[in-house]
Amino acid sequence: MANKIQAILGRDVSNLGHAGDIVNVAPGYLRNYLIPNLLALPVSKSRIEQFEHQKKLVQHQLNKLKALSEEVRDRIEVQKFLIEVKTGEQGKIFGSVSARDIEAILSKNGYAINHRDIKLESPLKTVGIHKIAVRLEGGVMANIQVILAAIEEKVEEISTESEENVASDEE
Repeated sequence: MANKIQAILGRDVSNLGHAGDIVNVAPGYLRNYLIPNLLALPVSKSRIEQFEHQKKLVQHQLNKLKALSEEVRDRIEVQKFLIEVKTGEQGKIFGSVSARDIEAILSKNGYAINHRDIKLESPLKTVGIHKIAVRLEGGVMANIQVILAAIEEKVEEISTESEENVASDEE
């Protein structure tokens, strides 16, 4: 059995470790997979110092990002976001409201949140207030309130107006 050698991971590698970790791997795995794919480098004193410095910089940036995300969380959790939906006679929504619809209403309010960061177990299909978990940068979670309200349309008035317009066009 070959001896294990140490390598510094340049990126997260599943089942092995995170970026900056020093791991023991087989020489062939390092030489044939990790190095060609720019996932790791062999250990040296200068590389260890370089990665330690980079870890400190990344940690500092992550702390700043987390603080900004906590401020956004405090602002976003007190707001309520209204989405108007068409409903039938029994109050059921035509279709559903998905994470992309919520992303659109958040972006209209000045929040750049990706639909993948909106944690919906299933699309919203009922009128009312829904609490939804949203993942922000730096691992910060926020709970937003989305209000689904029925659009008030008077179908009878619209149909009578269109009948009047047709009648006036025929004259």
